[in-house]
Amino acid sequence: MRTTSFAAGATALVLAMTACGAPSEQSSGGGEGGDAPLRVGTMPVPHGDILSFIDENLAEEAGLELDIQEMSDYNTPNAGLVDGELDANYFQHREFLNEWQENGPDADLTYVTDVHIERLGLYSEGVEDVDGLDDGAEVAVPNDPANLSRALRILEEEGLVEIDPEAGENATENDIVENPQDLTVTPLEAPQIPRSLADVDAAVVNGNYAIEADLTEEANILAWEPEGEDYVESYANGLVALEENTDDERVQKLAELLGDERVLEYIQETWEGVVLGVNADGEVAEVEGSEDEAADEE
Repeated sequence: MRTTSFAAGATALVLAMTACGAPSEQSSGGGEGGDAPLRVGTMPVPHGDILSFIDENLAEEAGLELDIQEMSDYNTPNAGLVDGELDANYFQHREFLNEWQENGPDADLTYVTDVHIERLGLYSEGVEDVDGLDDGAEVAVPNDPANLSRALRILEEEGLVEIDPEAGENATENDIVENPQDLTVTPLEAPQIPRSLADVDAAVVNGNYAIEADLTEEANILAWEPEGEDYVESYANGLVALEENTDDERVQKLAELLGDERVLEYIQETWEGVVLGVNADGEVAEVEGSEDEAADEE
């Protein structure tokens, strides 16, 4: 079963969440465990596609029934866990989860397992390489804190800006201390950036939105984000559940299936290096041809 749910608005959701009781005080809403379908909140691409692959090819053999609920913004899946509408979600990395919990309701959401990384890339419609960016060029970046910092690190890696070292993992455009080309760095809502690419000189785009907008086929890829020492730990998207539900047999089954070699192969074959699978050792899996392609594009 695959259903679709759309967000009503992040602000309203946060206000509504604060009015809810603790998760243990809320109705299970059908997530009573056992043989009940596991309700998983997710983004359409690539998360929803990966879950659908599991649902169609692996879940029945494992004795797992999935209720995949696709959503359109980054706040709804965590809100769904808090209010008891979901049993798990799969859409976020640890940095985003930490940021959300610091600013959201008092709830213990737990990261269960790593699955994949969506590489941030610097894209352009009119510029073919980084050296082609003129002085005063405008570069759009995601405005959510975790991905804004990642985007700025791409610009820094390419020598376009220098970030204050003390900014750490929470760097914003205000932490740019050197900007030799006087670039205009414009934070935008991540889903809007692909539609805005024609209006700027370049943009850093999340992998899922780049795939949805066919940017990997239709735009120039100027650079990929650097893979630092803590790349997987910080930015791998994975399965999340309420702490009290992490031992749910259905959650554990899905975690196991998400790490199946057949899922890793599906990721590799479908997204060819824009999405990177994470293997059982917690390392980025090798994607045949991706390094050569990236080198050519850079």
